[in-house]
Amino acid sequence: MSQLHVTFRLSDYDYDLPKEKIAQIPCKNRSGSKLLHLNRRSEIICHHRFKDITALLKSDDLLVINNTKVVPARLTGVKETGGKVEVLIIDYATGMKNLEETGFFKCDCLIKASKNPKKGAKLLLGDEGEAKIEASVEAVNGFVSKIKFLNGNKFLKFLKKSGKIPLPPYIKRDDLSSVSTDREDYQTVYASKEGAVAAPTAGLHFTEALMDDLGKKGIEFAKITLHVGYGTFVPVRVDDIRDHQIHSEYFSLSKENADKINRARRQNRRVVAVGTTSVRTLEFLSDEKGMVTAKTGMCDLFIYPGYIFKCVDAMLTNFHLPESTLLMLVSAFYNREKILDAYQKAINRDYRFFSYGDAMLIE
Repeated sequence: MSQLHVTFRLSDYDYDLPKEKIAQIPCKNRSGSKLLHLNRRSEIICHHRFKDITALLKSDDLLVINNTKVVPARLTGVKETGGKVEVLIIDYATGMKNLEETGFFKCDCLIKASKNPKKGAKLLLGDEGEAKIEASVEAVNGFVSKIKFLNGNKFLKFLKKSGKIPLPPYIKRDDLSSVSTDREDYQTVYASKEGAVAAPTAGLHFTEALMDDLGKKGIEFAKITLHVGYGTFVPVRVDDIRDHQIHSEYFSLSKENADKINRARRQNRRVVAVGTTSVRTLEFLSDEKGMVTAKTGMCDLFIYPGYIFKCVDAMLTNFHLPESTLLMLVSAFYNREKILDAYQKAINRDYRFFSYGDAMLIE
């Protein structure tokens, strides 16, 4: 779909969102969340519940879902010298690779502390959570440090016990009593591959019963893995969005699932991406005809208006932050002005925004 007006100014992806519209807790019933249906051809906007997706999709659609699983990557503790410290593991995949090769989990972490821990400093992170700073540089949201956890092969057991789910920075609760339920709430029902520090949130609306209903209708599922990184929350800080350096994220697509996608393409069936993470991975792997190749690697594709989509025919997505790369992606898929108009209609109808919020189907 061509853009009526392509702009690369960051300010043109801004919009006003009342703070009370930012969802702080999930919908009690996942599939009971709201769904804004936007038809690109007719330009008609309709309002539904997410459970209506079974009727809205075609019986031969292929849904591509991201089966990444969020790890409890947030740890709290103290520096050896006494000050409080918070650690967010931001490169779990590299940490696991180092654990397998060297016997120690070591990777980049985001550190928040009153004073930057220096190289060689030790951190005490709960029971058996001693760690050592091997390098540190100042970053946008704190200090990025290469940390070596000194508990060896006990690391995964320690992380499961002591780590907390790293909720997005815009979720700010006075009452943290519900944190224990975030371990389930902030995961898709089909999450299986550990490695993400943020959920592929469009998938949070699915229930097992809803997926069964979709399967009974004839809708097929293909799985990809893209471990969503903390970079998804890093703001764009350049006036011309083309100058933005997007983050890289680990992905994997098996031959079995690549074959499903390519078969759908050959049969002229729609490829419906669940979430912007699925969109980015599919487009990153696509050739000019929209055919994909089974592969594992790092995805650094930045999609913004002017991009020509090769594989994705429709997408399910949540509502995204102002001036974010994700809002730029959905603007590329349809039209920036009309996407922002749809966002305003959603605000007027009391939709809930961001990770725990409501959804949109663009087809």
